[in-house]
Amino acid sequence: MIKAISKYAKPFDTVNDLDPILDAIGDAKYVLLGESSHGTSEFYSLRAELSKRLIKEKGFSFIAVEGDFPSCQSVNQYIKGFNQQTKDVRSVLTSFNRWPTWMWANEEIIGLIEWLKDYNQQNKSAQKVGFYGLDVYSLWESMDEIIKYLEKTNSSSLKEAKNAFSCFEPFNRNHEKYAVSAGYLSEDCTKEALELLASIRKNKWKFDDEQESSLNMEVNALVTTNAEGYYRTMVKSDSKSWNVRDQHMVEALNTIMNFYGKDAKVIIWEHNTHVGDARATDMKDEGMVNVGQIIREQNGEDNVFIVGFGTYSGTVIASTEWGSDFQITKVPPAQLGSWESLMHKSGAVNKYLLFSDQNRDEFSTIIGHRAIGVVYRPEYEQFGNYVPSNIGKRYDGFIFFDQTKALHPLVLEQVLI
Repeated sequence: MIKAISKYAKPFDTVNDLDPILDAIGDAKYVLLGESSHGTSEFYSLRAELSKRLIKEKGFSFIAVEGDFPSCQSVNQYIKGFNQQTKDVRSVLTSFNRWPTWMWANEEIIGLIEWLKDYNQQNKSAQKVGFYGLDVYSLWESMDEIIKYLEKTNSSSLKEAKNAFSCFEPFNRNHEKYAVSAGYLSEDCTKEALELLASIRKNKWKFDDEQESSLNMEVNALVTTNAEGYYRTMVKSDSKSWNVRDQHMVEALNTIMNFYGKDAKVIIWEHNTHVGDARATDMKDEGMVNVGQIIREQNGEDNVFIVGFGTYSGTVIASTEWGSDFQITKVPPAQLGSWESLMHKSGAVNKYLLFSDQNRDEFSTIIGHRAIGVVYRPEYEQFGNYVPSNIGKRYDGFIFFDQTKALHPLVLEQVLI
């Protein structure tokens, strides 16, 4: 493996050195950019620079991220000029008040948001570049958005929306209470959520306007339905709830793609565990699927390009337990024999790899590949932070930083998921 890495890896210093990656992407309509942590500065910064090039040079339509749809909608409205009242990007980022806030309320993302706003102002086409969240967690916030819009416009579907809201209301916006009730007591809101989604989809043509209200209503209704399923399954099965979440992200993505039309092209920012094809990991043995796998299956591998990201050592923003304050945590040198360790041993420099039919077999050995979540305890890393992976099949390319630094969060008030 070290010989193969030495043979094919190329060093890089800036995004301008990554022309071969853009060439390899070719005409793919789906470009998935991963990360091995949610708290590494270099991952965000380079993904931003790659995204700018993909938008400018290859005409990509929007960026979709591992974030809540309502919060990301604040960014989308800002960069498209829908919200004329908010002039400051930092004020926009206060919308990301759900823990872990640092994933999107950070200094690194500010430059990209301002660039997108400027690009859209200079771009004379009718459809501006967008920014959307694909995640499933925003059950209450998505219902709020639906009710607010329907009451303001006195539109159809208000009855179904109020029925769904009334069903969820006794749980006092506490997903754990709902999860226990739905998972163990069979007291759930499945019927009400599905009826709301069906009504919104039936009437979405009535919501058409220049503010993308029809898309907002449909995706928020989709979140309501799938979040209900996610919380209902989470208390009984990690693998089933994982699948509900990733299947939702693809369903939300497809809804946005349909809104943009047949020529739409998307850049997706998510953790490696979501974008790297699950069939090339031990997730397959647990019956788990993920975004990268589903998108490849739905659209054909030639139309999809997946780039993983990783690091050997450095620092990261993470928490020691769920819901606790973030801190800068040291990332120790990668475990001996892991993918990151071999990348380091082949030369302690930033580098990238491209996988193709000509060399995938040389990277087919199953090897541990580090994954750091929002909760991270480096002293226990060896027990659960390495995903056995066939790297050559999991990705189409890989970008490696030998040393990385922690993300720079904005300090906001936050609420726990």
